[in-house]
Amino acid sequence: MVMRGPAMIAAIAVTACAAFQDPDIVVDIRVIAMEANLPEQLVDIPSFVDPPPLSSVVAQIQPAQVCALVADPTHMRSLRWSMTLCDYNEDERCDDNGDPQELIGSGLEPSPDYTVPEPAMCATVQPDATFVAVIENALSNDPLNGLQGLDYSVVLRVGGSDADPSLDLYAEKLLDVAAKDPPTRTPNTNPYLSDVTVAIGDPDSETLSAPVVLPFGRCVDQTTPFAMPAGKKARITPVEPPGVRQVYTLPTLDGSDETFVESLTYQWTATMGDFDNGTTGGPPDLAGELPPLFTDWIAPDASQVGSAGSDVPFWIVQRDERFGVHWYESCVHVMP
Repeated sequence: MVMRGPAMIAAIAVTACAAFQDPDIVVDIRVIAMEANLPEQLVDIPSFVDPPPLSSVVAQIQPAQVCALVADPTHMRSLRWSMTLCDYNEDERCDDNGDPQELIGSGLEPSPDYTVPEPAMCATVQPDATFVAVIENALSNDPLNGLQGLDYSVVLRVGGSDADPSLDLYAEKLLDVAAKDPPTRTPNTNPYLSDVTVAIGDPDSETLSAPVVLPFGRCVDQTTPFAMPAGKKARITPVEPPGVRQVYTLPTLDGSDETFVESLTYQWTATMGDFDNGTTGGPPDLAGELPPLFTDWIAPDASQVGSAGSDVPFWIVQRDERFGVHWYESCVHVMP
């Protein structure tokens, strides 16, 4: 029998004792990522230095939906959550200092790892009076007077329905409103992938099998996930489609503008095993060479997966440097 549900929880719990300090291995409740369908919105004004009334600026803004990817693999419990709109804060919380903020969503969702269909933690930022106040506050605190955009936050608070609220986790999703300067400027969109491939080999060898496509979907959603032997190495590689790295232009302090090509990074997490790099990709080096996108994952050994093997959940998060995010969930069955 494939190890799923309570059996998989037990395997993860055993592994947690050895891997608790590894940030790439999820052993308890974790906010993996937050994504907005409109990470950046542009308004048709020359700049924010001398803008028209912000109410007319906000009239150009569309509602933006923010969703969170939360893992809780060692429990089969509901999660209570809330999202709050506020200014950007380095501590990932909405400060209780009188600055404008608004609760935009909350709920009690069943287990994100074991419930079918997968529950969603999503809320929508409406361009209402509180949003205007948040943008006004951001403008008043920006030393560049909104030259390259005004950032605002949606803060997630989440915890187990059976847990002490003082143990809740917080995470922050940044979004941006910017003037359409230069006039050719286009808003950022979330990145995306064609596929993710996987090739198998021995941990100390560069000889690998031919790559195959890794199916997307949680372990609970897949009847026949990708299978590999315990203790082997999996080279997991994102396949980027043409044009996914956007070219964008930003105004500069001297009154001109500068054009860039997006850098993309990849965050890799799973419930068991060992990654050689938990984050790959990034900007080019001094020679202009892009860093590798792939990561190598060493599967847990046979003693960790049991006689029937174990399904190992994977989370792959793709990010650009302008608040664009997209995630993918997958599953690898490790055979003893």
